[in-house]
Amino acid sequence: MSGYLDRINEANDIKNIEPEAYEALAEEIRSFIIHSVSENGGHLASNLGVVELTMALHLCLDFPNDKLIWDVGHQSYTHKLLTGRKADFSGLRTFGGMSGFPKHKESPCDAFDTGHSSTSISAALGYARARDLKGENRTVVAVIGDGSMTGGMAYEALNNVSRLKSNMIIVLNDNKMSISENVGGLSRHLTALRTRESYLDFKIDVEKRLKQIPHVGDSVARSVKKSKDSIRQLLVKGGFFEDFGIKYIGPVDGHDIREMVRVINALKRLNEPVVMHVVTQKGRGYEPAEKNPAAFHGVGSFDIDTGAPLAGKSVSYTSVFSRTICRMAKEHEDIVAVCAAMPDGTGLSAFSKHFPNRFYDVGIAEQHAVTFAAGLAAAGMKPFVAIYSSFLQRAYDQIIHDVCIQNLPVVFCVDRAGLVGADGETHQGIFDLSYLSMIPNMTVCAPKNKYEFYDMLHFAYRYQGPIAIRYPRGEAYDGYKNKRSPIVYGKSELLFEGEKVALLALGSMVKTALEVREKLLTMGIEATVVNGRFAAPLDKDCLERLCTGHKMIVTLEENILKGGFGEACADYLLEKKPDVRLIHIGVPDVYVEHGGVEQLKKTLRMDADSVTERILAALSPDE
Repeated sequence: MSGYLDRINEANDIKNIEPEAYEALAEEIRSFIIHSVSENGGHLASNLGVVELTMALHLCLDFPNDKLIWDVGHQSYTHKLLTGRKADFSGLRTFGGMSGFPKHKESPCDAFDTGHSSTSISAALGYARARDLKGENRTVVAVIGDGSMTGGMAYEALNNVSRLKSNMIIVLNDNKMSISENVGGLSRHLTALRTRESYLDFKIDVEKRLKQIPHVGDSVARSVKKSKDSIRQLLVKGGFFEDFGIKYIGPVDGHDIREMVRVINALKRLNEPVVMHVVTQKGRGYEPAEKNPAAFHGVGSFDIDTGAPLAGKSVSYTSVFSRTICRMAKEHEDIVAVCAAMPDGTGLSAFSKHFPNRFYDVGIAEQHAVTFAAGLAAAGMKPFVAIYSSFLQRAYDQIIHDVCIQNLPVVFCVDRAGLVGADGETHQGIFDLSYLSMIPNMTVCAPKNKYEFYDMLHFAYRYQGPIAIRYPRGEAYDGYKNKRSPIVYGKSELLFEGEKVALLALGSMVKTALEVREKLLTMGIEATVVNGRFAAPLDKDCLERLCTGHKMIVTLEENILKGGFGEACADYLLEKKPDVRLIHIGVPDVYVEHGGVEQLKKTLRMDADSVTERILAALSPDE
């Protein structure tokens, strides 16, 4: 190692690195990222692909005055290194450590907190408008991948960017597929020509002089520009963006630092928005990630030599869903599956191979996914829509307006529901119980273990209305296989009958409730344990029965307390049984940062030890 990375201790230090050392620095950065992610996990392929691009941007921009906004933000590791956070990588994505996404509270060089896709152009436009209104002098850059360009919000933003009369740079990071066919040398020649300083000076001067011609100047300038643009669109890709009124430059080699620096410095001088199309390779510099970038998108710890994960693979809820939906589709030809750019993450890759004509990946377009599924259901199909809990938030209007008002039989498979851990605030699935349960016609349920999940998927197929099944990330609970009673609509399941304390748990928290019961038994308290199964509708008969013979009812959910399962139970009981004592276990009114799920539960006082302590503290001595 040459130690170039050691010379970067704060923002803008890269400008002190000799140009002939850029390639060596890029290799150091790649090696550092590979070793860091191999220990703590994280997003690998996307970060390896943007090393040179990030270096070029840092060579051209002045931080933190200039603003760089990363779409999604999972590719910002090099940016963090170049802004002096190398020492923080030992705690990457761990509790109390550095986030895997941009965080303004972590550094003023992180202009905007991101985690979901297709937001960068909108945020950058906001920065550009504010800059102009305040008379500031700064460059604003948004970096967005070709995948994020499948999200409709990006086009809403482009439509408004076209009205901007000042500089803003949109870097389109094309790491998977070209927007249109390359035209080879001619495109590169025209790109080089249009970004030369002499050309830009000449262009600006000509337009200024034309506009000075009395009476007809503006009209002549527009005509010349229109003719020139029409000819250019025959020769150069980018007509799509230029139809929006946004200048297009590219494609540019996203691994040629000197060329990108030249282009970016030229584009900074334009007094209009511009798209810079760069072509990069996901996973570059690490052979396993180059060969299979999807597998190295988000990874746990792994062996660097082989790329193999260090932890043994367990059976996850996602894999249970994958196997079950494939089996069901063999029996029922009306089953179709929909996802939003996450066939691997949601477990639908196997379905896509077995039933390609019944699988639809709509891209990063959750709103479209839901309304598309509503159309499928209205036409007589049975759509299963698999989307992560935090991403489903983006389609809330469509769930209400297009599915639930019409009472259409769409099955929402809400993956990553509850605490997801290392990805932090933007990915924690802690709101879905609240935002789904309040919708009329929507049924919401959650399985206690992998066997009940299997049964719920079959139940959902038979159910003739909107239904959401929420299930957590990670290993599927294997306990209580023999406690498997048929699922009845809106009814809970009694697991253990006791007295004094009733534990009413939903989904993943049933396991915690069973652990609490064991702890209470050692203290002579035999608690009742109920698997709630349904958050909507509530099992009101069960609630009333629990009020008889119990001093206290404890609700447990892996969801924010406001508007959640516990509050719904309390609303009913306070009207019917105002004397009952209630304890609600769930996520308090906070955004939960990154860290291991068990550590987060302990911090939030949702683990078995904390719940037991809270129960004992609430019981009077004679109870």
